[in-house]
Order: sequence, then C-alpha cells, then structure tokens
Amino acid sequence: MSKAFTRESDNEQERPLPLRQPSALPPGAKNYLTPDGAKRLRDELDRLVEVDRPRVAASQNQNEVKRQLEEVDLRIRHLHESLQSAVVAAPPPRPWEQVRFGATVTVRNNRGGESRFRIVGMDETDLDQNWVSWLSPIAKVLLNARLGQKVRFKFPSGEDELEIVAIEYEFGI
Repeated sequence: MSKAFTRESDNEQERPLPLRQPSALPPGAKNYLTPDGAKRLRDELDRLVEVDRPRVAASQNQNEVKRQLEEVDLRIRHLHESLQSAVVAAPPPRPWEQVRFGATVTVRNNRGGESRFRIVGMDETDLDQNWVSWLSPIAKVLLNARLGQKVRFKFPSGEDELEIVAIEYEFGI
C-alpha cells in the first residue's frame, strides 16, 4: 500500500476536519456590529494573518500543523466574511431615552435587583460580559423600550417585570 494512504502512527487518531460554520444570522438579517466590535474583529483578523498563521506554519510538529492551519484559516475566513457583510451602527445622538442597537441597558427587576445587558452584533456576543445579540430574546424585549418603561421578560426561572433604569453607549473605535 502506498504511504500516502496510511497514518504516520497507528496510535494517532484521525480527527474530523472543522466544517465551515454557517452564519448564525437568519436569512435577510443585517450583520450589525458596534464600532468597537468591528475594531476588535479587525484586530483579531490582523493578528491571525500576521502573527498566528505564520507561527503555526513554522511549527516543527508537522502532525499538528495541517490541523492548526485549517482551524486558523477557518477563523480567518469567518472574520473576513463577517467584516465584509458588516453594517457598523454608530451610537445614536443624545439624549439616550430609548434603547437602540449598541446600548448598555441597566434594568431593575421586581425584587430591586439590577442587571446590565449590552446589545451587540451576533459576532460580538459574550455572555460572560452580558453582551447579548440584538436577535436574542432579552434584546428583542429591550429594543425600543424607553427610559423608565417596564417590560415583561420570561426567564427560564419564570416571568419578571424589568424597569429600564439607565441607557448608555460606548464610543470606542
């Protein structure tokens, strides 16, 4: 049998190649990004192209190089496509009395507890920071609500009424 059809080591397991990730956006939805989110994605793309990919390609461990390059290339492709289709939405002018895309919204529940949610694009979502996609259920309830308005939201633990107590925007670019 030709060497081309065998593994280097019988102990080495073949791993499936990563599949191209389809866009998480529903058909027809715009790919909104905040200005600072677009900058973070551009910075990550630049780092992957200029630093990470050349470092991986120069690695001495040839068994891992192909797989790592495929992973890096997949992320590069995803970032490139995301930035190509992005609609960067600037924060609205003051006064900030209505929740719009990019807002950081502070809400108070019926028990007096406060939470903050930042409404961002799909590619910016970070639940550890309470950055939620503009298509998420909580964002859909908050978008277009006004300062002082109460909205109802169904959490997994039950329904609650949330009062909009603050609306802020970040201007980082």
